[in-house]
Amino acid sequence: MASIFCPRCQRKVDLQAIACPYCRAELKAFGHPGIPLHRAVANEYLCKACTYHLDDSCNYPQRPLAKVCTLYDNFAEQQIENRGLSNRYRDIPQASRIFNWIRNNQTLLLFLGLFLICVLITISTS
Repeated sequence: MASIFCPRCQRKVDLQAIACPYCRAELKAFGHPGIPLHRAVANEYLCKACTYHLDDSCNYPQRPLAKVCTLYDNFAEQQIENRGLSNRYRDIPQASRIFNWIRNNQTLLLFLGLFLICVLITISTS
């Protein structure tokens, strides 16, 4: 059973729990187990480390003094994750180029795939 620690009472709680069974602190936003509720630690604010605040795309009304947020995305963790992805393809320069080309030409590949399916259907029905 996966678990987390309650931010209020620091007891172990099931990862899918909506509220802490001990202190009744809300753990998931809007009572939905799929919406995590991020909380600031002590006297800190979530906004100063949030990706959406730093790129000025946040429209949360409590910004920049939010202590609880459903949209929070830690900028530092995002940078580490991006660095890990780039390191994976650094060893294989061709794979990196191919990966970037595919990502940049997804629409072209979609139309090409649909065209090939149409040709195969036409050939099989004739």
